[in-house]
Amino acid sequence: MSESEIGKKYSVSRQPVREAFIKLAEERLVNVLPQRGTFVMKISVADVLDARFVREVIEVAVVQEAALHAPTEKIKLLREIIAAQMRLSPGHNDEFLELDEAFHRELAYAVGHEHAWRVIEGTKAQMDRVRYLSLDDSTPISRIIEQHTRIVDSIEAGDSMAAAAAMRSHLREIMASLPIIAAKNPDVFES
Repeated sequence: MSESEIGKKYSVSRQPVREAFIKLAEERLVNVLPQRGTFVMKISVADVLDARFVREVIEVAVVQEAALHAPTEKIKLLREIIAAQMRLSPGHNDEFLELDEAFHRELAYAVGHEHAWRVIEGTKAQMDRVRYLSLDDSTPISRIIEQHTRIVDSIEAGDSMAAAAAMRSHLREIMASLPIIAAKNPDVFES
């Protein structure tokens, strides 16, 4: 990738593009080689699994607290997000992933853990790359919706243990689909 080409394409100077490349390099999404260029890094299975681990630790704690303290209006908002996911037509993966992001963010916000969500955002870039590859056939959207529903049902019932188990199951889904996705897309994964 070229700073100048990206800048031209988006009508911005090279400085913001350079800053974006630095941020992407920090997240191990690109490799900036001075005098050679910027290259998209292949997906590291180890990085994906590490990010999943961090995310699970945080989000399990969030849903346990939500089961004890989430306000009714926040539970209603989570159900509205699930309903919006259900209304999407097949093939609208970008919209589905936006709603998925909103679901997880609102869980953290429901119990006042905005910083926990920022930590998750900072670690989930590697997982997001796999999520984009998984929706077409590795992880059916209907399964994700069922998992989200189980999480919210447990929270609404005040069952912190069931909420934790539902979140663990949901976030571990990637562990089953990752080998399938890597096998189907060997050109984008590290060997």
